[in-house]
Amino acid sequence: QAQQVESGGGLVQAGGSLRLSCAASGRTVSSVPMGWFRQAPGKEREIVAAANWGRPREYYADSVKGRFTISRDNAKNTVYLQMNSLRPEDTAVYYCVRVSDFLFAVPRPTGSWGQGTQVTVSS
Repeated sequence: QAQQVESGGGLVQAGGSLRLSCAASGRTVSSVPMGWFRQAPGKEREIVAAANWGRPREYYADSVKGRFTISRDNAKNTVYLQMNSLRPEDTAVYYCVRVSDFLFAVPRPTGSWGQGTQVTVSS
């Protein structure tokens, strides 16, 4: 069964950077659209970024455009989320998941969720 393990979270000061990793098993990340979501305490899970490698097409939430970048390493079967200029409002648990085959629509999660990785940004 396909699954993914997120890592790379931690505590960082506002303005700092982190790179999250999503190591996949049971699936080749380069062959399916993948995305990153986050969930802050008391809030619903929301999409952050996604990539439809085959189109190619990328999606970024307005709140992270210009600061976050999604990428992949086919050799490592890993998806990354580079996060720069972090803000306290970026504090959340971050998850990667397979998403729908999107072009213009907002990507929807279609796979199973992992444990996520906690990102905390201090002011």
